[in-house]
Amino acid sequence: VLHLTGLLLGGAGMVGTLAATAMPQWRVSAFVDGNIVVFETVWEGLWMDCVSQLGLRLQCKFYDSVLALPPPLEALRALMCAASALAPLAFLAATAGLTRGQRGPRALGAFIPAAGLAFLLTGALVLIPVSWTGAAIVRDFYDPAVPGPLKRELGAALYVGWGSGALLLAAGAVFCRSC
Repeated sequence: VLHLTGLLLGGAGMVGTLAATAMPQWRVSAFVDGNIVVFETVWEGLWMDCVSQLGLRLQCKFYDSVLALPPPLEALRALMCAASALAPLAFLAATAGLTRGQRGPRALGAFIPAAGLAFLLTGALVLIPVSWTGAAIVRDFYDPAVPGPLKRELGAALYVGWGSGALLLAAGAVFCRSC
């Protein structure tokens, strides 16, 4: 039962990691300065920027060049890509450990501890860029030198990332504890 719980937590964390990596809502335009009439909502993600006009029309544009990206965005992309690659590997190791575990406790071998460590590492790889982005958004929001139209709020992808990071860490703890 404990291994199955860890597998479910890890699977949900893996899906959340992949979703957070692909979502364009990392940074969302903020409504500040008492301006109630807003015609555009801007979403900034790891791969593209999107503009929603009056909630009716959505235009998204991928970033033109990888070389033109700011270094922090390149680092965020790299960490999330590493997490997106490691999460399915951890899930496969956990699945392999559970299927071998049906043959007896000695058949578990190194799969369950490896899956636990991989889930823990993946959780850390997700939480670092998500928390880094969240801290930068909060810092810029309260900075008086940043103009109102350039202020951003926390987007849905950050909340998905925090949730999936927590699920991955919980799955890793379950698998490491069961060894």
